[in-house]
Amino acid sequence: MSFYGIAGLFMSSYLWCTIFWNVGSGYDQFDRKKGIVCIFRWGFPGLNRRIFLRFLMKDIQSIRIEDKEGFYSRRVLYMEIRGQGSIPLTRTDDNFLTPREIEQKAVGIGLFFVCTH
Repeated sequence: MSFYGIAGLFMSSYLWCTIFWNVGSGYDQFDRKKGIVCIFRWGFPGLNRRIFLRFLMKDIQSIRIEDKEGFYSRRVLYMEIRGQGSIPLTRTDDNFLTPREIEQKAVGIGLFFVCTH
C-alpha cells in the first residue's frame, strides 16, 4: 500500500506542476502576407522552456486528423511540415470536441492555406 501511495504522490505532484507551469499552452500565428507560420508553446522549466517554431507556408504538406476511439478517446489535429514531421495544433482540452467540430477546424485551416497559394 505504501508503494501505491508514494507512486500516487509523485504522479499528483507531476500533474500539479504541469498545471502550474501551464505546459503545452501557447499560440499559433498564420501570417498570410509574409507567408510565415509561427507556433509557440510553453514546456517544462529549463533550457528549452520556450518552444518556438517558424516555417514557410509553402513547406506545409497537409493537415491531418487523428481520431482514437475507446475508453480514452482522443482527437488531435496535426500539421505535416516538410523536414520537421507532424506538429499538433489542438490543445489538450480540445479532446472533448465532437468529430464534426474538429473537422470544421481542419477545413478552416486547410481553406486558409489553399487561398494563399
